Amino acid sequence: MTAVGRLGALHVNQHHAFDPQRFIAGGESVAEAYARFLDSQLGEPEVVILVAERDGAVVGYVYAALEPHNWKELCGAAGFVHDVVVDPSARRLGVASGLVEAACAWLRAHGAPRVLLWSATPNAAAQALFERMGFRKTMVELTREPRPAE
Repeated sequence: MTAVGRLGALHVNQHHAFDPQRFIAGGESVAEAYARFLDSQLGEPEVVILVAERDGAVVGYVYAALEPHNWKELCGAAGFVHDVVVDPSARRLGVASGLVEAACAWLRAHGAPRVLLWSATPNAAAQALFERMGFRKTMVELTREPRPAE
């Protein structure tokens, strides 16, 4: 789980760099913390975590889950790809698309009628990949921090 934790830290740090007010900071122990989090998910029957290896080294992972009907988000039951992370040395080799397709296949096989995912607004490369894979934009998240009293 150490390699996946390292990739999880990459994921956290990339998002924090995109928008430090919106995304949590990584810190020194984020790799261990993220590995513990993903390890806690492994026993969940509605969760799948898949890894991609290259020359015996983990170069990517995907974390996805079946999610129930959700009135708050106006969404029926669906699969949700929470993370897809690829080591920079293995990008543009089909790793991400392979991981997402494998997660989507698992989610479909477990009854998901659709698959959703989120992508940070500045991550245009990921969004382009997801659109090539058949995902379509459906929501835009807007964030606002408290304003000083006027």
